[in-house]
Amino acid sequence: MRMAQASRAAGISLAGLTKSYDGTVVIPELSAEMAGGEFTVILGPSGCGKSTLLNMIAGLEPVSGGTIRFGEREVQDLEPKHRGCAMVFQNYALYPHMSVFRNIAYSLKVAGLSEVEQSERVGRVAKMLGLTDLLDRKPSQLSGGQRQRVAIGRAIVREPSVLLFDEPLSNLDAQLRHDMRIELAELHRRIGATTVFVTHDQVEAMTLADRILVLNKGRIEQFDTPREIYHRPASEFVARFIGAPPMNILSVTGNGTGLRVPDGPLLVPSSRRGDFRLGIRPEDVTLGARLPDGIPVTLVHREDLGSHNVVTVRLDGGAELRVTLPFGSDLDESRHLFIVLPRHRLHLFEPGSGRAIRNAFEDIGARKEEHV
Repeated sequence: MRMAQASRAAGISLAGLTKSYDGTVVIPELSAEMAGGEFTVILGPSGCGKSTLLNMIAGLEPVSGGTIRFGEREVQDLEPKHRGCAMVFQNYALYPHMSVFRNIAYSLKVAGLSEVEQSERVGRVAKMLGLTDLLDRKPSQLSGGQRQRVAIGRAIVREPSVLLFDEPLSNLDAQLRHDMRIELAELHRRIGATTVFVTHDQVEAMTLADRILVLNKGRIEQFDTPREIYHRPASEFVARFIGAPPMNILSVTGNGTGLRVPDGPLLVPSSRRGDFRLGIRPEDVTLGARLPDGIPVTLVHREDLGSHNVVTVRLDGGAELRVTLPFGSDLDESRHLFIVLPRHRLHLFEPGSGRAIRNAFEDIGARKEEHV
């Protein structure tokens, strides 16, 4: 059963948002639109400004410039309690002396709701999160995953139009993180609140998000669906940050007939001239001993990861690539090995800005470049 906030989920509009500390710009001018009911993940490395951005949305950090709107309301000057949002923190922040029931109900008590209404709301949330049998326990009697569910329950019991998460799964072990990702996805489907989730974990981003906002040094590198970000990265930064192993990136030079690595082989025919960065994902590289049109390589290293293998190979000239092979692949390492780089799986980036050149390999004679 969907909760009341599903029908009034507010979109979030960030317009010209900036943040500075003592003259140091942390987030330059940033604008983005998050649709009502959308699950947006803000993804980026440590120090990129993602938690600062979330805290500005929540009202925990003042903005240095720009506006924040929840629906039609301008909220950047409002106190957090007046914004109609709720936040779940990395460290749970539960009251240790209160029961699970009292932790979840606390904000309702402060808001002046009757005990009957508190019980009804807490009961609905506890059932949704599998906490019904734990309502009398203290936080010290709970596992990490149970504590996180209590923290989530405390946030959603207020029926916010905007729900914010600041790396909520970071303190959990691998199995619990997996389980909680499934629970969060199901929770979002049920309640429908506009959700913004901050993480540095690409798996969380790819599995949870409707759209991912990739942040780098306070700037948006790309804001798109997980599929588009993986298969059509807007920059070399996105290409390297998303994927495990990350995309292979090679420095290449075009002479009007093809792109080749320095002192190495021709990799792909092309009419382009100048220096570029060529990318291909490890799973898109074909590797084998019987590829007559392939590029010769030398095996450097092989990692057996159970479900698949990751092989590192070296081209003439010294450049290396990683290749992902499915479990059970028959690779005769005693023979000469070759790779094939499928043209439709290649990506081309500008060497300075790192921005992707779209449609770079659709037509060998193409002169026009579409820049992202």
